[in-house]
Amino acid sequence: MKKAKAPKAKLEHQNGHGLPFKFAKLLDPEASWDKDQLGDVLHWIRQVAGLMCGLIWGAIPLVGAVWILVFLVLSSGIIYVYYAQILKIDEEEFGGHGALLQEGLFASFSLFLLAWIVVYSLAHF
Repeated sequence: MKKAKAPKAKLEHQNGHGLPFKFAKLLDPEASWDKDQLGDVLHWIRQVAGLMCGLIWGAIPLVGAVWILVFLVLSSGIIYVYYAQILKIDEEEFGGHGALLQEGLFASFSLFLLAWIVVYSLAHF
């Protein structure tokens, strides 16, 4: 005789609430965002962009300060399009354009440079 399975328990955080974040929320302009959640999402999008650009720049091989500026413009453009056009976030609620555009910038720039230098050095020397 088979035993009935108990329903799977909902994953919970230590505070007892269910998971506060779902991937569908990433593209939902109607979703509500708090400052920490939006900051985390922008940070990780920028990290992925930094890693991808670093790998591509190093593999091609691109050299020069112009490509650093291209990365900064591209990375900031991706972030701006994401929060302004896709999520339709009002920047003033989150501290203005500067606060949202700077989210994760230093860390992604560091990751970009690291990936670019390592891939370039390994592939072309």
